[in-house]
Amino acid sequence: MTENTDPLGSYLALLREKLTQLETTQRAALERAADAVAETLVKDGLVHVFGSGHSHMVAEELFYRAGGLGAINPILEGDLMLHESATGSTQKERQPGRGHQVFDRLNPNPIDTLIVISNSGGNQIALELAERARANGMAVIAIVSLQHVRSGVALRDGVTTLDQLATITIDNLGVAGDAAIELAEAGAVMGPTSSVVGVTIANSIAMTAVSLAARAGVRAGVFSSSNVAGGDERNRELIARYQSRVVAL
Repeated sequence: MTENTDPLGSYLALLREKLTQLETTQRAALERAADAVAETLVKDGLVHVFGSGHSHMVAEELFYRAGGLGAINPILEGDLMLHESATGSTQKERQPGRGHQVFDRLNPNPIDTLIVISNSGGNQIALELAERARANGMAVIAIVSLQHVRSGVALRDGVTTLDQLATITIDNLGVAGDAAIELAEAGAVMGPTSSVVGVTIANSIAMTAVSLAARAGVRAGVFSSSNVAGGDERNRELIARYQSRVVAL
């Protein structure tokens, strides 16, 4: 936990520190994750991405954006996000069996990759998705806060955590509880880091995977901004390629 009378300066400094640590401590895991995604791209598979609560923003970050990988299938369950019911989403992500229902609707191929984002590493739906994907022969990439996982906060009745189910685990380097800046004068702790680091991890994996696939002779589709010359045309080609497999398109 960081305490400082300059919360803006403290937060920006902390984010710079986290991103530097990401490169120095997680690079090997990032490269392994990129290798897995590149293999999926070479085989014309999909990269399924899931996160509930605020973690869903990482799935959305990868999907249908300028500079975004075309082969992304975001798992966007409305009642597991925040816009329908924030409190309800917390309860529903813990419901046994929901992950199995979601996985069955995906109808994934073993050549596909699943990326699961869960800061605590203990959400029931995330665990079930990872378990099913592994059983289906898919690579499973987990983005978690290992400090949170190991703090015991995520452990309920000895449940297995996401990092134990994944084939590749990437630590987002967040503190337990995510909020990292103590505002003593306000009696509050703010400044979460999981979103900033999480989207950096996701985009790093996608970019590196596209580069690796190109070296293997496969040019993966990448979305352009619709507000640049030729962007709509390039995007229409990608949409036509993936629309039958990606529901959100």
